[in-house]
Amino acid sequence: MSDAKTPYIRPSWDEYFMEVCHAIAKRATCDRGRSGCVIARDNQILVTGYVGSPTGLPHCDEVGHQFKKMQHEDGTVTQHCTRTVHAEQNAICQAARRGISIEGATLYCSMTPCRTCAMLIINCGISRVVAERKYHDSADTVSMFSQAGVELEHIRDEVQHYSGQ
Repeated sequence: MSDAKTPYIRPSWDEYFMEVCHAIAKRATCDRGRSGCVIARDNQILVTGYVGSPTGLPHCDEVGHQFKKMQHEDGTVTQHCTRTVHAEQNAICQAARRGISIEGATLYCSMTPCRTCAMLIINCGISRVVAERKYHDSADTVSMFSQAGVELEHIRDEVQHYSGQ
């Protein structure tokens, strides 16, 4: 709220859609990375998605995480929860289920999309991605987006931290 001394400043479209992304993330069902996604075009929201298990399957918040270990090329091992579908994937699925074209759209998300999400984003024809923070393992995504001509912007120049990383 503004007073007589401080004029109200409307958020930019990117700020607006990122605020909506934060609200969508509140529906997420994995406490390890509660994230949301908004896909918009021409300043209109087309679809949203949040981290959650496939329809009808148990959620992390109900039965716990389903961790899988991944060994990287440098020998490091990380754990990933595989019970849930990423917010970006759920938003893309919603577009497909509802017959909504997302070609040329902008995708807003909590952190740089993972490699798998990046491939889906490229093949859907999304032209721009706005991520709030960087993902710790985003080199493949950054490279693929660059090669495919997908514009990637980060709101904050910091790496997203989440539990179990």
